[in-house]
Amino acid sequence: MSMDSRARGVFAAAVEAVQSDTVVRQSIERKEDCVIIDGHKFTLKHNLHLVGFGKAVLGMAAEAERIVGDHLVKGIISVPHGIQQTMKQHGKNHLLLKENSRIKVMEGAKHNLPDTDAEKAAEGIKQLASELTEKDLLLVLISGGGSALLPAPIPPISLQEKLDVTRKLAGAGATIQELNTVRRALSSLKGGGLAHYAHPAQVIALILSDVIGDPLDLIASGPTVHSDIWPEEVLSVLERYKLLNSLPSSVKDVLERPNTREQKDESKTSGHVLNAVIGSNSIALKRAGRRARELGFRPVVLAPGVCGDVRSVSRLYGLLARFACSSEEPPPEIAAEVLRLGPEVGVESWDLCRTMKVLEDGRTEGWGATCLLAGGEPTVELTGMGRGGRNQELALRVGQELRGLELPPKGPVFLSGGTDGQDGPTEAAGAITDAGLCKEAYAQGLDVDSFLSNNDSHTFFSRLSAGQRLLVPGLTCTNVMDVHMLLIPAIPIKIR
Repeated sequence: MSMDSRARGVFAAAVEAVQSDTVVRQSIERKEDCVIIDGHKFTLKHNLHLVGFGKAVLGMAAEAERIVGDHLVKGIISVPHGIQQTMKQHGKNHLLLKENSRIKVMEGAKHNLPDTDAEKAAEGIKQLASELTEKDLLLVLISGGGSALLPAPIPPISLQEKLDVTRKLAGAGATIQELNTVRRALSSLKGGGLAHYAHPAQVIALILSDVIGDPLDLIASGPTVHSDIWPEEVLSVLERYKLLNSLPSSVKDVLERPNTREQKDESKTSGHVLNAVIGSNSIALKRAGRRARELGFRPVVLAPGVCGDVRSVSRLYGLLARFACSSEEPPPEIAAEVLRLGPEVGVESWDLCRTMKVLEDGRTEGWGATCLLAGGEPTVELTGMGRGGRNQELALRVGQELRGLELPPKGPVFLSGGTDGQDGPTEAAGAITDAGLCKEAYAQGLDVDSFLSNNDSHTFFSRLSAGQRLLVPGLTCTNVMDVHMLLIPAIPIKIR
């Protein structure tokens, strides 16, 4: 097998490990009229209700109904516009609900933005939760994209007014934490609101995480995770970005009210909520590592939360490749620059030192080939109008960084791919690159720098060698951020 095909095989294994039906099947253990989830046992007495929201929730719901459908009373899920038709076209019928399903599917959030269809679905979910008793179980399925699919502004705030406030905040440079602080305060379901409405029923949330570090309060804005909402804190965020004077009267009205959720804070104290992360980037990397070992590589996981500007991330991978592929002792400046880049790309110094120690031992002790794995979500500064995504741009930039090293199979191969199968507004998930990329581009009349300055990485890879370097897994029906992979062959060491 070529290095390229082995890289693709490792990526496929990572995606397979976090398929929406797979993660549910592995997290629910059925024993007669009981289920065991995350070590907790729940009795089923035709008392199960189901709600869900997110891009991967349709497949999660189909599998949940297969396992516990005989006790399911009713369900509602909010999923992306057009997803059922798309799944049929891609032959993913096993991830669709049966015709006689007790779960109602509501599609909305066209272009990944909250809309009136998603608002209707959220209202239905809120209504279902509100009618439950202490004898009921509510199974909540959550995945990335869930926030846009569960918009429930507190009356009299309209959906448009809430969107305008959050857009202005984002445009003014507010952090994700600040945005969530405001979003939660204006929403009846986020920040533990759904769990609040479901009380006194037992709530079990199964979560497919698309956020670095899997923080429960940030995934879909934490509808089953209690969070204190302080109007003073919200007002101070709005004041910081000079938005207080332009607030709609409805928003001011809601922020001036006493917090009704705090008056009855059972969702914080009664322990009636179980939140379980059943799929994440770490789980994908673990399975990728197993597949890499089967293919003859020694797997090393750098970190599951690589972030920061794509230029810094590509520089890091280029330096690690040079460090690992040196047939002599690499110059100390390489390790020094790797450690300097760490804070910029969200990787701890400890993880960088550990990784370089493993790479060094592999080189000096002749362990053979290594597969360096990482996950996360780097950012791209948009300076052009081209087509692409962060994974294709990262692969293109790493290709530049690898110039001068050996070609495969004697030199390294780098892959970057989005586990959702879509990198930006393209049909590719990412791309594969090596030290020969720039020379190959030059021979075909493609100027790498001009494509990068126009953020046009997809057009570049489509034209380069008829698109052979593109990674196109098709619709994956999951999302746990990105997978980065650096395959490093066994390097012959020069003995002095």
